[in-house]
This record gives sequence, structure tokens and C-alpha cells, in this order.
Amino acid sequence: MNEYKSEKVIIVEGKSDKKKIAQILRDPVEIICTNGTVSIQKIEEIVDEFDLFHKEVYILADADYAGEKLRKQFKKELPNAIHIYIDKMFREVANTPDYYLALALLSKNFNVNPKFLIQ
Repeated sequence: MNEYKSEKVIIVEGKSDKKKIAQILRDPVEIICTNGTVSIQKIEEIVDEFDLFHKEVYILADADYAGEKLRKQFKKELPNAIHIYIDKMFREVANTPDYYLALALLSKNFNVNPKFLIQ
């Protein structure tokens, strides 16, 4: 179950994405892994389990076909979710340089560790 309760939730595809994001953030934020593309039923389970209708939800998926598919699935279930995008040249969240990821998170009002804002 969850270690802490947070009003902000970031949904990512993989564990390496979660680890990378967690090191950049300064505040505790729930980070949920989908482990890739999931069914609508699995998305509904995630929404219910983490009570996502009552939280600020952010989707941070890879800039590839699977990531776009995941975004579309969540747009149907959580139309108010805010999407955070990475540049297509990086393709994967895990491969995105820390600096660019920190800027993307900062642009959505996340508190990031300033050491990641130095290029």
C-alpha cells in the first residue's frame, strides 16, 4: 500500500521512471507505475485503489507509441489529468536528462531539487 498520502500523483510507465522522478522531487509525491500499457479495467482499478478522482493527477509517459496509447487510455478515465511531456528526442522518461525532467516537473509546479536545474 502507500507509504504516505499526497494530493499529487504522477503516473509513469516503469520502475526506472519512478526512481528517476523520485530523486528529482523534493516533496513527497505518490508515483504510480503502470508497468507499460494497461487495459481499461486495470486503469479503473488504479483509479479506485489510489482514489485518483480526489487528487491532482499527472501523466508522465514515454514519447513513443506505448506512451501515447497509455495517455489516451487515461484521458478517457481521467479527463482532468494533467499531462507532462518529454521531448521526442529522448523517447523514454528514464533516458531523459535530469535537467530536462526537472524543468518539465517545475513547469507543472512541482518542487524539485535545485541541483537538477544545473545543466
